[in-house]
Amino acid sequence: MSTPNKILPYAAVVVKLLKGPVEYVDKGIWEKLLQFKVELTGFLQQLGLMLVLDEQDGFAFVKHSLSEDEEAYVSWVQRRSYTYEESIMLVLLREMMAEFEISESSSRELIKKRREIKEYAELFFKEGASRIKFLKEIDRLIDKVEENGFLQRIENHEVLDEQKFRIRKIIKAKVDSEVLENFHQQLIAH
Repeated sequence: MSTPNKILPYAAVVVKLLKGPVEYVDKGIWEKLLQFKVELTGFLQQLGLMLVLDEQDGFAFVKHSLSEDEEAYVSWVQRRSYTYEESIMLVLLREMMAEFEISESSSRELIKKRREIKEYAELFFKEGASRIKFLKEIDRLIDKVEENGFLQRIENHEVLDEQKFRIRKIIKAKVDSEVLENFHQQLIAH
């Protein structure tokens, strides 16, 4: 008779990380992640992955540690490509996060209504001939960013513009300060 294999105590964390980012708001998984971060790092390295952990902002995710041209390359993590407009929306949300972090707010989370995100975005997107189509396009971009995990809807509302979203801190890892600086330089140039 063979003895059953012992399941790793951090197996649930690995599964969650392979599905997407983990945040401190997911208390049970977050505590296990912190408890087993050394073991997790070693285990993930064996899979060709690297644990990216930001304890201060409360998020973690995995990324490939091998380059794509290496023979042992296995794609564990889903890669996404964004349209130009989606990229701009991500940069705008990251800009909102940067402004929030230098403010005197006592809150740890940045919560914005859909209306507030749209008003901020309107300053950077070129309005076409139809205002209604323009606002629908911004709504679509907000929905796409939510679908990709950078926004979390925390409150539904009968009026679409009154929905509340939490801008997830994972955006800081995906849109870093260098990207923000390049964006500002492009704005100055135009």
